[in-house]
Amino acid sequence: MGLSQSKYAFKNSRLSEGEGVCAQIHAGAGKTSVWFVWILAVSLLLSAGVAYRVPARQLKLLGQEPIELPVPLSEFPREIGDWMGTELGIRATTQEYMKDNFADDFFSRRYVDSVAKAWADVYVVYCSSRPGGILGHRPGVCYPAFGWQHESTEKSQLISKAGKQIDCLLHRFYKPPPEYDRIVVLSFYVLNGRITAKESDFSGPFGRRPNIARDPSRYVAQVQISSAQDKSVEMAAEQMADMILDFLPDGNSRVKAAESVDVPGGGVNRAE
Repeated sequence: MGLSQSKYAFKNSRLSEGEGVCAQIHAGAGKTSVWFVWILAVSLLLSAGVAYRVPARQLKLLGQEPIELPVPLSEFPREIGDWMGTELGIRATTQEYMKDNFADDFFSRRYVDSVAKAWADVYVVYCSSRPGGILGHRPGVCYPAFGWQHESTEKSQLISKAGKQIDCLLHRFYKPPPEYDRIVVLSFYVLNGRITAKESDFSGPFGRRPNIARDPSRYVAQVQISSAQDKSVEMAAEQMADMILDFLPDGNSRVKAAESVDVPGGGVNRAE
């Protein structure tokens, strides 16, 4: 029995161009010396660099083995209601780069709903050994690097099938003539079990520290769901968001998928 269809809600507000820009420090403000502010800023940056490099060297000594989820992301169901998924090929060099720099586990698939005549690409990457390694690897950077023109980015809120409110971003890209192509990308992060749409939540020195304790509940996961049509993205996200979260440790380090997936029995169809 497939998942019943329910209304999917988006609440959008376009990002302003000035958002996220740091305010300038004006010389002569109060009695604080500009040189003092500059020296303090440099000292903090150097301290953060040392704090990062020392654990990084320790991590290399430990062998850099990936931190494993209780249930590998490869076990994520390929059949979800009317959606059927097939693996999307990732070049070997790209996979090697991902594993060397940020990815402990990931999957990339195209799901097709032959009944609704819709398709969506689903990409999930789990980063625990080096949670901060995913910084900068986001749609607004990666798609333009492959020739896509950025059209817009909007704040949004996804209401999952279970009623969970998920803050996310909707990115739109296009390719100019002669290709005439467009794509819509929904993206969000899961930070130690907490959902966020903001990269700044883990961009500080603490968020960038390697996971020396090898605690799988300390991580950053990125979720991207994309298609050529907004409705296809909406349908796929509604059906799959809760299931994706089930494969990641929640705030209490619980992985719900571990309670229902028979590993290594090829996964389970949670669509019923």
